Amino acid sequence: MALTIRPASECQFAQVSLGEVMLRLDPGEGRIRTAREFKAWEGGGEYNTSRGLRKCFGYKTAVATAFVDNEVGHLVEDFIMQGGVATDFIKWREDDGIGRTVRNGLNFTERGFGIRGAVGNPDRGNTAASQIKPGDFDWDHIFGKFGSRWFHTGGIFAALSTSTAEATIEAVKAAKKHGVIVSYDLNYRPSLWKTIGGLKKAQEVNREIAKYVDVMIGNEEDFTASLGFEVKGVDHANNQGAIELDAFKAMIETAVKEFPNFKVAATTLRHVHTATVNDWSAILWHDGKFHESRQYPKLEILDRVGGGDSFASGLQFGFLEFNDPQKAVEYGAAHGALASTTPGDTSMATRKEVEKTIGGGGARVVR
Repeated sequence: MALTIRPASECQFAQVSLGEVMLRLDPGEGRIRTAREFKAWEGGGEYNTSRGLRKCFGYKTAVATAFVDNEVGHLVEDFIMQGGVATDFIKWREDDGIGRTVRNGLNFTERGFGIRGAVGNPDRGNTAASQIKPGDFDWDHIFGKFGSRWFHTGGIFAALSTSTAEATIEAVKAAKKHGVIVSYDLNYRPSLWKTIGGLKKAQEVNREIAKYVDVMIGNEEDFTASLGFEVKGVDHANNQGAIELDAFKAMIETAVKEFPNFKVAATTLRHVHTATVNDWSAILWHDGKFHESRQYPKLEILDRVGGGDSFASGLQFGFLEFNDPQKAVEYGAAHGALASTTPGDTSMATRKEVEKTIGGGGARVVR
């Protein structure tokens, strides 16, 4: 059974996301602690999906977020504009001069190499996005007057503060009211929930959001931590792909009984050999059946950050373009794999490259 998706003719946007966008500072091949220069990118788990849909797949998308009205905020805005994502729903907060009351988020992240894993050092306390609260966005206007076929948000934004959790619940309720497909990436981060209620609060918030989600994205550990499911006999420390797959299938069969509103559940399957060599694939549940992607054994990684987000945007494209679960998981896995071959949080791949990869195309030079 296909998803019931609003026709494109009714909607100004194919997709709208809600989340924080940070300035990523990347030391390239070096370390954060010894860097003398950084490459600047923009990135945010929810926004990255909008950018992927716009730049790789050509869909019109928008992001709802907030920045301080200063030079750093407008630098990130400029990155978003370069990515083609509409900036109509950015909230600008007055600059207090030193960031005492509100600031823009910075994300220092190094890529890792071989036996040295990637390292993330976000500096995102008290940001403008973390202060987003219910009522900041007129969702009836966005989903009703402008129209959007798909809405995406996630557990990172919901965990920024008590008010972002409430704002997320408000947004998903409004999306459902207007018949918009809602996808949510659980993306459980213990550090984000630590000072706002811990695991208990994370489950309380995520279980409320889950009631309004059509497409739930997350691995077995995300489902366990964020929604409180437990699967007997699962060794969380074991990272073998086969065990991840079995655990995910068992988890979904449990989850869809409790949340019958889930129409799709999906995850990437990653087995880390080294920071730069991973086995990569994906699996998707829809309408009682599991769909597995092509396998990408020993995928060579340049920058793993954003691979999961590019999976999510490829999945969304597969449903928006074809409304086909097998194509959705294939586009997601291929887009995520290609995004891992370039620096930065967002995809530099083209639709033709994604389709060539799905078809088993090799890496011979293109002239």
